[in-house]
This record gives sequence, structure tokens and C-alpha cells, in this order.
Amino acid sequence: MRNILFCGNVMVFDGALTTMLSMFKRTESSEPFHIFIFTMDVSHLREDYKPITDEQVAFLDGVAKSYNWESLVEKIDVTDLYHQEFDGSPNEDCYCSPYTLIRLFADMVPQIPDKVLYLDIDLLFNRDVSLLYDMDISDYEYAAAPDHYGKLILFFLRRFINAGVMLFNMKKCRETGLFKKSRDLIKRKKLVFADESALVRSTTKQLKISQRFNDQKFLYKDTVIRHFSKRLFWLPYPHTANIKQWKITKVHKVFGYENFDDILYEYVYLKEKFTRANADSRI
Repeated sequence: MRNILFCGNVMVFDGALTTMLSMFKRTESSEPFHIFIFTMDVSHLREDYKPITDEQVAFLDGVAKSYNWESLVEKIDVTDLYHQEFDGSPNEDCYCSPYTLIRLFADMVPQIPDKVLYLDIDLLFNRDVSLLYDMDISDYEYAAAPDHYGKLILFFLRRFINAGVMLFNMKKCRETGLFKKSRDLIKRKKLVFADESALVRSTTKQLKISQRFNDQKFLYKDTVIRHFSKRLFWLPYPHTANIKQWKITKVHKVFGYENFDDILYEYVYLKEKFTRANADSRI
């Protein structure tokens, strides 16, 4: 069983669906996936900060089972843990959203196994997930790749990584207290990159892996994961753009990618199927 962790609110459906499809389609092994989705209701902070719905999770679970009937998508509501740990913390209004903080509860959720791959939902697998998941990290808390821009600007911070793809050795993390130390930092100190900064500062031992496992700018033949994070463009003038993989027209027009079309076209079909089913249920 391959264990995957997503985190987010009701708006992560498109990202979760496309990322899952890319895993299923690019992985040769028939081994099932157990996909955990941490979510919560913090709509007191912002109206749309609501948990992913049961209908969305059930649909994602059905998609997973269509590839392997033993696969499972499981929703885990961590609202109570959030209130217990982070209510009123200096990082509650962090640069993305409070949902970036909730993977720090991984050691507090008993369902999480000894090895789990955390993934942001704005990425696509270009090659087999086993190239990353099957790495031996028995001596490390986690494996992660450098941040594309951080490695240029923050070269003196050798441990700095992009936290969008992290393969966790949960047994080691529990031994070293990685997540507890990270939560303590979040609660007492404002951090530039919130949970990412907290994890790096709390790290005892990390395995730094190739950029091809989390490429935030380019797509090469050996790229395993293309991460569609915010990117800097120089032309026609210096600017940033945040083009996500489910924005198919822009993926074609701006990046010129066609090798993800089998994933994205199935996404379009499934998203329409989900939309119709839920519209019919409300009639």
C-alpha cells in the first residue's frame, strides 16, 4: 500500500483529482493507494475555509477504486486539533492559508502509517511514483528536493527545501519530535514560510533529493513530478503567474505541455460527471 497525504479545504477537489489521476496513470505497479485528506472547518477566519465535502471524497474514492478496488481515499477532519494547537497563533494568517499548517498534525493522527508521501495538490506525476516512494529513508526524517528559487537566494541555508513534496519516515519523526517541535515554533513565532520554515528549523536529519522529484519550473524527460507552483516569467516583462494544472488552456498555451493530455482530458470528463451527479441530487 502506498500512503499519500493531501491537505486542504473544499477548493482542493480539482487539484486532488488531477494529482491522483497522474499517479494512477504513470505508475506501473498495481499496488493500491491509501490517500488521506486532512481538512477542517475554519470558516470563522474566512467564509470559504470549509472542509472538503463527503460527496467530493466519495467521488475521489470511486475514481481511486476504478484503478484498483483496494485503494482508499479517507477524509480526516482535524478541526479540533487546529483549535487545540493553532487558534490565535502568529502564523494563522500565513502566506497561503491555515490549511498549509495542518500536515503538522500527522504524528497526532493514529491512522497515519510509518511512511507517507505528503503532496501539494498543484502537481502532476510525469513518471512512476515508485521512483520516489520506494526510496530508503530509514535513517532520515524525510526526503525532499531543494526549492527552485530558494536554492538560488538562500544558498547558505543548506537544509532549505520546497515542502510541496515530502516523503516522511513517520517512525523517525515521532522519535525526534519533528512535528511537535514544528508546532511549537508555529505557536510562538511568526515565520516567513510558516510550516515550511518550522519543519526545516526542526529537522534533525533530512535526505536532499534531486530537483526532478519536485520541479517547480521546467519539465524534462526524467522529471518525476512537475509542481505547478507560482513561477517567475521574464517575458514580455518580469512577472509571476500561478498557473495550475487544471487550467488546461494555459497549460497548453503558456507551457506548451501535451504529455499530460491523457490525465487532463480524463479530469475534464470526470469533473463534468461529478458536476452533473451533484446537480441532479439537488433537483
